[in-house]
Amino acid sequence: MDRSTNQRQRNFVAGLIIIGLLIIVIFGLRTARAFRQFHGHRPPPPFAGDSVETDVDLIRDWMTLPYISTTYRLPPDLLYETLKIPPRGNERKSLKELNDAYYPEEQGLVLELVKATILANQSVPTPFQTPVQQP
Repeated sequence: MDRSTNQRQRNFVAGLIIIGLLIIVIFGLRTARAFRQFHGHRPPPPFAGDSVETDVDLIRDWMTLPYISTTYRLPPDLLYETLKIPPRGNERKSLKELNDAYYPEEQGLVLELVKATILANQSVPTPFQTPVQQP
């Protein structure tokens, strides 16, 4: 009886080790896949926060109003006023979620209103002119 109990314990420990190795392999492969998906994605340059985005065609319906207001340097209240929605409770909702909640009968309206507001309130960039030096 001692021998069969000892064999059962060995089989149980071996089974646990095999299950542990399978879990390690599964999560290791998932981690490797995640790292491959991030290939080429780098953090922004150190002074990238100083630049202002101007191309409204880059706005997508997964973006939030605070993200857009930061990227395009507009006060977020301006976007909420344009959409006629309260800021409280809507800070983390995407444009699509806002459209579905407030304008379900008009698909894409929130995206178009945000784009139009940004275009109307963008400052016109002035070309940088270098001073002419006199000889």
